[in-house]
Amino acid sequence: MATIEPSTERTILPGVPPYTVDDLLKFPDDGNRYELFNGSLLVSPAPTPLHQRIISRIMLSLMQAEPPHLETLTTVNVRITDKDYYIPDIVVVPLEVTDKVGLMFGPSDVLLAVEVGSPSTRMRDEGLKTLAYAQARVPIYWRVEPDEGPALYVYELDGDAYGPPAVHKAGSVAELSRPFPLAFDPAAFAA
Repeated sequence: MATIEPSTERTILPGVPPYTVDDLLKFPDDGNRYELFNGSLLVSPAPTPLHQRIISRIMLSLMQAEPPHLETLTTVNVRITDKDYYIPDIVVVPLEVTDKVGLMFGPSDVLLAVEVGSPSTRMRDEGLKTLAYAQARVPIYWRVEPDEGPALYVYELDGDAYGPPAVHKAGSVAELSRPFPLAFDPAAFAA
């Protein structure tokens, strides 16, 4: 059996920290997901099959329930500021905005941002992105944790911050009214 040696090649990234969105646009397409938090680079590897399955099933649930004036999309660019840039796993946006947006959505375009957790992103999704999406005034943020069955954490904007999340565990039906009426058992996302 042949052994595979790890690559010794290194990706050289253009620009100098703190990075800007303009720097990020010059990065190579190397299979990593690059995001920015206050100019600091956040790097995530390609998602696992379970992660992709959960994203696909959430997308399907949202698309089947969405009203005609809204659209559910995956892995879109959201530019918060010149040094803050995220790629949520899923967003819900007004349909009229999708026809006008070029490369990046603004935070005011996003009605719902969804992040599906992984061991490498859990702290980021639970802490940093919760604060960042609230500061950007994204009305609703869902955090899905696959290793909890999966569990769905729903954050809703209350003034300038999210209130404590409503937690929906696998095996019980989550009945949600925003951004539109929707009911599901989070367990179905991983099945």
